[in-house]
Parts: sequence; structure tokens; C-alpha cells
Amino acid sequence: MNVEFDQVLARYKQRMADEDAVWKTADPGSLFARRDEFLLSVGEDVARFLHTLTIARGGTTILELGTSYGYSTLFLADAARQNGGKLLTLEIDEKKQDFAKRQISDAGLGDYVEWLLGDATAVLPSLTGPFDLVLIDLWKELYVPCFDLIRPKMAENGVIAADNMIEPAMARSEARAYRAAVRSAEELQSVLLPIGSGIELSCVWRKDPY
Repeated sequence: MNVEFDQVLARYKQRMADEDAVWKTADPGSLFARRDEFLLSVGEDVARFLHTLTIARGGTTILELGTSYGYSTLFLADAARQNGGKLLTLEIDEKKQDFAKRQISDAGLGDYVEWLLGDATAVLPSLTGPFDLVLIDLWKELYVPCFDLIRPKMAENGVIAADNMIEPAMARSEARAYRAAVRSAEELQSVLLPIGSGIELSCVWRKDPY
């Protein structure tokens, strides 16, 4: 990490603080309708955990499903830089992606990111992998379909991290379905980590054809 990284992170932190103030005062119904305006990030604890894990894993091919405004992208891109690798990050909203691109460029990490635009279930079949680390953080009904598509493309000892396994409460049925899917995969070892909004961490411990 460098000065440019810290400056961009400071901007994200200020935006998160501003948005927290809005969430505490605005009508919940109106907030749900405006949800695309907000970062809704994994949070700094999870982002730093994934940053450390990616570097320790030595992963050079990283995939992020759900760039949003680029908060977790910042950390994963820096991990790619340190490992001499590449981050592929996928987003369906072009305006969000454009915002994220500016932040990553300002952080001096643009050379380590490949930007993908479109629906995850349409784009994933065209990606070859193998992926050393995958972060799943998009619309919750897409978690299981995306898992099915990336499962055969994981590297030996590759890691899949899925956010929002505990919160928000409204997504718990989708979270349970995802956890059931990864825990039924014989080649994966999976554990729920109670950090942030809850992370399901699944490691490929045996690379068998299926």
C-alpha cells in the first residue's frame, strides 16, 4: 500500500461516514429504493482480511463478482500488485464501474485490474480461470448460479469468499441456500466467519473432476 492508496481509502471512509448518517435519519422504505446510491461495502475489517489472505495465498488470478463503487476492488487490486497478478472485477452498472475506475486509477493500481461489464451469469462462462481467489458480493439471488459457474474454474487450494452471510436479515434465505451449496461440494472445505456482515470462506482442498 502507498500514499495514493491511503488517500483513496480516506475518500471512501468519508463517504461511508456520510452515508451512515443518512441511514440513521432517513425513512427505511425510501432507503431501500435508493440502495444503488450507497457503497454497501464489505467494510474495512473484511477488506483487510481478504487483502492479507490473498497475499498469503500467493494468488495471481483474482476475481471479484460485484465491483459496485470499488471499495473491495481497491484492496484486491493492491493484493494483485503485491503478488504480481491481476484482478478481474465484474459489474453490471456502468456508472458504478466508471466511479470505481477513477478511484483505482487515483490509487495507482489501474495496471493490475481488468474491468468486466455485464450480467455475471452471462459473462462468467467466457472466463477460463483458474482462479486463486474469488469474492462474491452481488445480488444475493445470483450467489448460487455464480458459484455453479465458477466452481469448475477454481485453482487447486483456491478460495471463494462470499459476503453477507449473516446480514442483512432480508438476505438470509439466499445466504442459507448458498451455504448449503458450497457445503455440499465434496472438493470444498467451508467455514462461516463472523466478521463484517458474515463471510463464508470455502477452500478447494481436492481438485476432482465432476
